[in-house]
Amino acid sequence: MTDFTMNIDAEGIATLVWDTQGKSMNVLNLEALELLDKFTDEALVDENVKGIIITSGKEGSFAGGMDLNIIAKMKEMAGDNPAKGLFDGIMEMHRILRKIERAGMDPKTNKGGKPVACVMPGTGLGIGMEIPLATHRIFAADNPKAKIGLPEIMVGIFPGAGGTTRLVRKMGAMAAAPFLLEGKLSDPKKAKAAGLIDEVSDDPMAAAREWILSEPKFVKPWDEKGYKMPGGTPYHPAGFMTYVGASAMVHGKTWGAFPAAKALLSAVYEGALVPFDTALKVEARWFTNVLMNPSSGAMIRSLFINKEALEKGANRPAVDDQKVKKVGVLGAGMMGAGIALVSAKAGIDVVLIDQNQDAANRGKAYTEAFADKGIARKKATPEHKEAMLSRINATTDLDALKDVDLIIEAVFEDPKVKAEMTQKVEAVIPKDAIFASNTSTLPITELAKASSRADQFIGIHFFSPVEKMLLVEIIKGKETGDKAVAKALDYVRQIKKTPIVVNDARFFYANRCIIPYINEGLRMIGEGVAAALIDNSAQLLGFPVGPIQLVDETSVDLGAKIARATKAAMGEDYPDSAVDDVIFFMEAEGRLGRKVKAGFYDYDEKGKRQGYWSGIGAQYDRLEDQPDVSEVQNRLMFAQVLEAVRALEEGVLEDIREGDVGAILGWGFAPWSGGPFAWLDIVGAAWAAEQCDALEEKFGARFACPKLLRDMAENTETFYERFAPAKAA
Repeated sequence: MTDFTMNIDAEGIATLVWDTQGKSMNVLNLEALELLDKFTDEALVDENVKGIIITSGKEGSFAGGMDLNIIAKMKEMAGDNPAKGLFDGIMEMHRILRKIERAGMDPKTNKGGKPVACVMPGTGLGIGMEIPLATHRIFAADNPKAKIGLPEIMVGIFPGAGGTTRLVRKMGAMAAAPFLLEGKLSDPKKAKAAGLIDEVSDDPMAAAREWILSEPKFVKPWDEKGYKMPGGTPYHPAGFMTYVGASAMVHGKTWGAFPAAKALLSAVYEGALVPFDTALKVEARWFTNVLMNPSSGAMIRSLFINKEALEKGANRPAVDDQKVKKVGVLGAGMMGAGIALVSAKAGIDVVLIDQNQDAANRGKAYTEAFADKGIARKKATPEHKEAMLSRINATTDLDALKDVDLIIEAVFEDPKVKAEMTQKVEAVIPKDAIFASNTSTLPITELAKASSRADQFIGIHFFSPVEKMLLVEIIKGKETGDKAVAKALDYVRQIKKTPIVVNDARFFYANRCIIPYINEGLRMIGEGVAAALIDNSAQLLGFPVGPIQLVDETSVDLGAKIARATKAAMGEDYPDSAVDDVIFFMEAEGRLGRKVKAGFYDYDEKGKRQGYWSGIGAQYDRLEDQPDVSEVQNRLMFAQVLEAVRALEEGVLEDIREGDVGAILGWGFAPWSGGPFAWLDIVGAAWAAEQCDALEEKFGARFACPKLLRDMAENTETFYERFAPAKAA
């Protein structure tokens, strides 16, 4: 069996069927590309063939894109001159797709040739959209679950097989921008309305056959004389405004930190100034540029390969299926309500418990409001809403938990309250039920002491808001058993989120790294560094928000509460007194953050930021000589990555894939870098150790180089070499 097969029927239509062996969805590999080339040649020279249809043998989908495992290795496969090898390989793809597009036409007169249609039974992503764009007409099934688009920018590359050039020439730069720069995906009807595809049909194969046999005109607009790009080229009056605006928009969103976005914009701009075939070469050069940047490989590895491996259970214990049938959620506040929502959405029955019925009802109403928004946006139906609500039993009665197989406790962050609930609930639930705490800071091993079955006690830490955040942190206590870990992992998979599994320690992994980031920003405020310099330096590194803005978003009083609890637990070892001065000052001033429209920022009545509060400068004299941006960035970056290294050293992290994926999905750690360990591999352990020494000398022991990093620097090792067993990507 091969990935492509061809059949020529009695009416003279050659149908190329793509059916990747051993995959649920088609992905393009090098062998499949060669077969596509071979069958295209055969069909074009066969006098009995009137036209060609390219379609999929997979039910409900066309293709999921290029095999990103191959893309990640393209540089290594490219020989002694990797840039030239990559460029030549990309141009070979362009040659094959351009052959499909020209379809045997005379290069001067555009006469002759054979029409080529693409029939998409469903989802077409990446190369699964670039191949259709090279055909003459795209027919898609009326499949509302299908997703069509070019999401490459989300994993650190851009459409490099002609998709960028063709989409801009098909739609114009302005209309193409959401699909290229944001990776926007659409269902077939919306894709047709936007101009991505040409026809949506209940029987797209019949429609495609009818079109081919109608002897249609099929020359692409950009191959016709007198073609004008929709919206204008860069030096057209209208086009000029588009391209200037696009540049501003891209830099406004990325702060220049994401190489792929800049390369994509360059390919679009430069390609629009030259003929089509030259534009393909421009696109290939910029795509080569992106693939040569270590950022692309790091992003692909973390956000696709490793993320997918974790979601498929790379670190799941060898235990029977632990699919959750009914979950009990204790506490109907913001977190509990969100957990109930995502569980019901996944088809799991939910018992939502709170100490009073009104609170429980409000928790259930959160799902109702979410569903109403979905209906208003035409992403859900009233029937879907009713199904979700019917799965949630909001009650105060603990007896309703008697048949649950998983408990997720989301009550007040007080060990005594949690212990009391644990004992009450364990008296009711089945003996084999798993008990999980959603605590974000309290050690799981300590909480498990209140349980009579510590081997069935585990942490399942959600991030807020639950329905939007993709990561779930699973925490193993000292006595947590394999069944509890498997149950947590299977549940996270059911609700379609990405899990990481870590061992118990104060703040676990995510908060352990994000708190030093925030604290370093607050330290700098106390030192007289301008708040704008701190936040902007972080965003120039690719962080979604700076540490000062993040404090306002998460609330000042939460930070103060964590500081007091940490100091009480650590005693004389507590290292953050300088931070407390700032956070306690803000708390005393009543400036608790965005929720009260007063924090490090001033806010208007609608909660929109109006600039930094002048009281910061009045309390902490601003330095006349502000530090360099690079120094601020190093402090913010190393505050996080050193904690990640220490977490690995101490065994809190068992797999660096979880450290990188968790950092990006959990708190937005510079996605372009691939995560803290990938970033250290990019900059090199030796350079990182040197920076640690300089920072420690100037700012203190918190920047001391961990022994692990020092050893790696001396041995010129990388994390993905040293900690990459066969199971790791």
